Amino acid sequence: MTIPMNRKGLLLLSLFFCFLFVHAQETQKSELQQRAETEEQKGSIGNARSLFIKAFNEYATNGQVRQGVECGVKATSLYYKENLYKEAFEFLHRVEAAISSSKESAATKAGLQYLTTKERLQMYIKLRKSDKAKEQMNNMEVLVKRADDEKLRNDLLYNKALYFYSFGQNTEGNAVFKEMADKLTADREYDKVDEVYQTLITNGRRSNNASLVAQSYSNYIIWKDSVNELKRADEIGALKKQIADNEAEIADKDSSLTARTVIITSLSILAIALAAALVVGAFVLMRYIVLTRKQKKAIKLANENDALKAKFISNISAQLDPTLQKLDSKTPEVKALMDFSRHIQTLSELQNNDDEVLMEDTQIQPFCEALTEEIRDKVKSGVTLKVNAPKMTTTINKEYVSHILRHLLNNAAIYTPEGGTITIDFKKRSAHAQQFLVSDTGCGIPEEKREDIFKPFLKIRDLTTGDGLGLPICKQMAQKMKGDLEIDPEFTKGTRFILSLHI
Repeated sequence: MTIPMNRKGLLLLSLFFCFLFVHAQETQKSELQQRAETEEQKGSIGNARSLFIKAFNEYATNGQVRQGVECGVKATSLYYKENLYKEAFEFLHRVEAAISSSKESAATKAGLQYLTTKERLQMYIKLRKSDKAKEQMNNMEVLVKRADDEKLRNDLLYNKALYFYSFGQNTEGNAVFKEMADKLTADREYDKVDEVYQTLITNGRRSNNASLVAQSYSNYIIWKDSVNELKRADEIGALKKQIADNEAEIADKDSSLTARTVIITSLSILAIALAAALVVGAFVLMRYIVLTRKQKKAIKLANENDALKAKFISNISAQLDPTLQKLDSKTPEVKALMDFSRHIQTLSELQNNDDEVLMEDTQIQPFCEALTEEIRDKVKSGVTLKVNAPKMTTTINKEYVSHILRHLLNNAAIYTPEGGTITIDFKKRSAHAQQFLVSDTGCGIPEEKREDIFKPFLKIRDLTTGDGLGLPICKQMAQKMKGDLEIDPEFTKGTRFILSLHI
């Protein structure tokens, strides 16, 4: 029994849309992963890494192991990008544990473990540990055999070449790279070979590996000359075939005037369809331009409204001050109102002031110890205060950094129980990046509340118990210094705040 053409078409169309839906479900990125990629593009490594870790946890919880591994490997690379190799290796163990506990097939698990092992290989190459790197490469060979994946085989050849070139074993590197290039060239995947050569040269330049750059470029020139001959031969063969096909087609068409008429009619219909498509395209383009202009005006108006709103709130706060000064500041309610008014003015000034923040040289160890001493009388019995700061001088804005650390230490004094520990650390991450870390062994902050603690005016409060503007003000100050203030998601023994600064 044959299906009519219209029913066949509907059936094929339904199957096509089902395929698209399933494929979209498999490749759709979570909101956390998209935010992480955006932060990475902006150069905010700490935020991007934290979001990739959250995305990994979310994917792992939902059983989406492949997407989780992708985010986990990305978070690992952002760790050792800042030379945090210990944290990178530890996090890879978490990713591999998620793979092992998943319900994927053995081949799929091997393919995913290949990705984590490759990341470990990259770290050992950067650390110049040849024996460890060789061990990872051997593990990758075993995993490729289990996964039985042709793409992984090609990737393994590339990483082998990278390993040999990185440790000066040019002869072995040439042999492996030639094997890979010959394999892709035989399949006429010239663009892929060209891309691999370019990637290898770029990696050599990034890692300052002159031997890798020189050897790769030399091999690339030799391959380019040989493949140009192959391309010309392919093009000549294709042209000959096209000529033969055209001659056969012309002979067929000459045999029937009706066939010519059909072709002319089809071309006319195609021309009309193209013209209609151009008209529709022009209409859509004009509509897009109009909408874009409207959106720009709306954004400008919203920014102006935000500035007016901030100014209005600041003016209200300023007008309340004379009246509040006449009241008894010893009354808790009056003191709370005065503090709230002052905090509003500070927050407004930070949001509206575009002046550059002044920096000054500061000795870190006495600076941190002085701040710690301020809270010694405020902590509970048996609480230990620790300062882990080197004897060095760095450039900071003392006013803003003091305000932020003082607020974090006061909060830690409130929430750290008897016998607990409050610690302030300073870490130099790179020539232009440094961090202050304030940690305590208190009850911690629930994960669902962490994103909101830096946002002002989220809920109505009893001002005598706090106005909730302390951390938003600290966040604004950190951003004014071209840095950031965030909670360390990996610290589980209480709470740790990280103040990241760029100089």
